[in-house]
Amino acid sequence: MKYVWLIVFFPFLGFLINGFLSKFFNKKVVAFIAASAIGLAFLCGLVTLVKLLAYPPEARSIEITFYSWIKAGGFNIEAGFLIDPLTMVMVLVVSGVSFLIHIYAGEYMEEDPGYVRFFVYLNLFVSMMLTLVMANNFLLMFVGWEGVGLCSYLLIGFWFEKDSASNAGKKAFIVNRIGDFGFLIAMFIIATTFHTLNFKVVFEKAPQMFQVGSGLITAATLLLFVGATGKSAQIPLYVWLPDAMEGPTPVSALIHAATMVTAGVYMMARCSVLYALAPFSLGVVAVIGCLTAVYAASMALVQVDMKRVLAYSTISQIGYMVLGCGVGAFAAGIFHLMTHAFFKALLFLCAGSVSHALAGELDIRKMGNLHKKMPITHITFLSATLAISGIIPFAGFFSKDEVLFETFMSHHNVLYILGLIGALMTAFYMFRLYFIAFRGESHVEPELEKHIHEPSWRMALPLCVLGVLSLIGGWIQLPFFHNLKILGGFLSPVFHHAHEISKMEEASVSVWLEGALMTLSLIVAGLGILIAYKFYIKNPELPKRLGEKFAGLYKLLFNKYYVDEIYQMVVVKPLYNLSEILSIAVDQAVIDGSVNGTGRSLMGVGGVLRRTTTGYVQFYGLVMFLGAVILLLWNLF
Repeated sequence: MKYVWLIVFFPFLGFLINGFLSKFFNKKVVAFIAASAIGLAFLCGLVTLVKLLAYPPEARSIEITFYSWIKAGGFNIEAGFLIDPLTMVMVLVVSGVSFLIHIYAGEYMEEDPGYVRFFVYLNLFVSMMLTLVMANNFLLMFVGWEGVGLCSYLLIGFWFEKDSASNAGKKAFIVNRIGDFGFLIAMFIIATTFHTLNFKVVFEKAPQMFQVGSGLITAATLLLFVGATGKSAQIPLYVWLPDAMEGPTPVSALIHAATMVTAGVYMMARCSVLYALAPFSLGVVAVIGCLTAVYAASMALVQVDMKRVLAYSTISQIGYMVLGCGVGAFAAGIFHLMTHAFFKALLFLCAGSVSHALAGELDIRKMGNLHKKMPITHITFLSATLAISGIIPFAGFFSKDEVLFETFMSHHNVLYILGLIGALMTAFYMFRLYFIAFRGESHVEPELEKHIHEPSWRMALPLCVLGVLSLIGGWIQLPFFHNLKILGGFLSPVFHHAHEISKMEEASVSVWLEGALMTLSLIVAGLGILIAYKFYIKNPELPKRLGEKFAGLYKLLFNKYYVDEIYQMVVVKPLYNLSEILSIAVDQAVIDGSVNGTGRSLMGVGGVLRRTTTGYVQFYGLVMFLGAVILLLWNLF
């Protein structure tokens, strides 16, 4: 498997070719190179998966090292990749979904003057994400971690001429630096404790060196989770993601579905052994994930920008993945990550299709009845909406239901109930979005309505593929029968040690209980759809009346609980004022003062010495004579 480096190399090669040679290509060639680079990475991933499956399950963990990267005393870090089932799931999801987004973006961005720059950034983004998920140690993972952070800044602020876009890019970058600080401290703790950052060595040593509940492991895992809350947009560091909508729609699809926000969930799953040793950290993870799922869903209930609704939806769905990891069901969290990549990428690309047809319009109040003129976009959007709402047999039903089921079986009853409430709200706000935009009465401007059209095949093909995946993507992990849980069986060697530590065994569950919980999930989702139908199809005036009746609550939700304003007042403004004080008192008075004072002193000395340069030979002779006399007297006395 020495060729696995090609998985990362191909996207990076696309970045280099388009970055340095694009002046020789037209737009179609640029798009072809960018998409082909990701497609080749996906093919390499498939070949690697086939080769990995040839090994027995217990031997499906292969470390490939390339060279000694850092060596200092007994501390040694080797650059290399870890190929195991978790890596392969992430590689195929990242490269596969990214490939479809690249095909779509070739048409979507055609009129943009920054076309080449866009694809250069996009290839680098995917290359960095693949580095993150394939790394065999924390430091190389951190390189990819920071790489996706940089690329997200460049792509969110892609239209930097707009203040809103450049500010959103800066916000994402700064908020993630806070999370990354936690990740760095955790890495320092791990390095000093284990004298290595290699995953295999750390995860083998940890259970031997520490007992369950150890303070040091708890501190390290909590700090790692701080990093995850930044990348995966969880409370309290979620605030950057809604503003990330300022980037082009393919960027939104890439960030939300296949790259940036999945990094934190993957990192926690990779560190499952450490989290199994820290039950308190798992509890914190579960609570934060569940609260984020419900909290973000509540804000999505009233938003009117299509992409912003989907942004809050992403925060909520990532919350379910984090909840799965928090209750120790790491495979369930990764399963939901995979299905979410399919239907969330599709939802964003459909939003881009609608925006494309409506001259950039994303306000759902100016849409309606689009299903007649955009049948492909309509049916694929509906497929993704049914998937995220948790309707059988669509992919989201199986993955979200498994997270809720594992939460219930781990006796987190309060979290399970909150998870069901979040599922109810998800079904409601997604079908609210669907009914307002694609059904009901049209509110599109008459002149604009004449030009509504479906996208070209280059944009429609990825929609259709993702639509099919949104339907069948969950069928690799079917309930009731152990043999039908293909993904869980494939991932089980990765999480086996974590389950041993936490003594989580697959208990025999009554088919009736599992069926009852599935039925309850379906009833909850159906209820959310029914309420949305009554509000926005049967009685469209009802939401307006309720909004007026509960004006305070509506305003609170619409303004996102005023969290941005609170952060501005409590964190940003005091820091800004402190920086101004430090600028005057320290930078200008002390630092500039000392530097300028030194300069003035030297200029003064120079001014005095300058007067000794008279140009008269007699004066120089006198000085030399006096110098000689002084030296003579010095030697005598």
